[in-house]
Amino acid sequence: MAKIHGVAGEWARVKGMVTGLWPLFLGVFAAGFSVAALVFGEILFGVALLAASLAYCGWSLMKGLRHAERFFKGARGEERVSGILMNLPDSYHVFNDFVAGGTHVDHVVVGPAGVFAVETKFWRGKVTVEDGHILLDGQLPDRDPLSQARREANLVRSTLARAGWKGAVTAVLAFASDNFRQHIAEIGGAVVINSCEIEKSFATERVVISQEELDRLIALMESNS
Repeated sequence: MAKIHGVAGEWARVKGMVTGLWPLFLGVFAAGFSVAALVFGEILFGVALLAASLAYCGWSLMKGLRHAERFFKGARGEERVSGILMNLPDSYHVFNDFVAGGTHVDHVVVGPAGVFAVETKFWRGKVTVEDGHILLDGQLPDRDPLSQARREANLVRSTLARAGWKGAVTAVLAFASDNFRQHIAEIGGAVVINSCEIEKSFATERVVISQEELDRLIALMESNS
């Protein structure tokens, strides 16, 4: 089994909670201010502000929880992919939530076959390719996942280069929901793959990184984690 570094989905959960619920704290602050106004005799102002702040707290809580749930769903996808990557051979290392250039990359896989930056998506619907673009139910998504995967691979490559290892990093876009109709494809330098195909795809005898160089790379990445 591959050696796992870090906790899959941890950053997604933290980010989801922070970005989803921070507006709630504004409502709590306003409610506290309204109580202070009541204490100092500003009854009408205090009551109006308290009612408005409580209504805002309720609205922001519901909206924030829906926002956080999207991140939690992504975290569950990362956990699924990490569990699959764990079954790779002993010679592989998997770095979950690897920080490169200030960005948290879902997974970085390092082994004899090379270095792979894996961006995980847990989408519902039919995922297809048309004219080099990923489509979800026939529509372009709000954010191009291929561009995201390539950008993260470049960030990992730059981070490793600064640490002292110069080599190629392959961009991988993995669908944890296994809804990519082609199952596996190479699109513009990135590998697009269903999670169920990952283990089989890494079952290769190809060696592009020697054991000595691999040990050095792992040590560099562990010090960076």
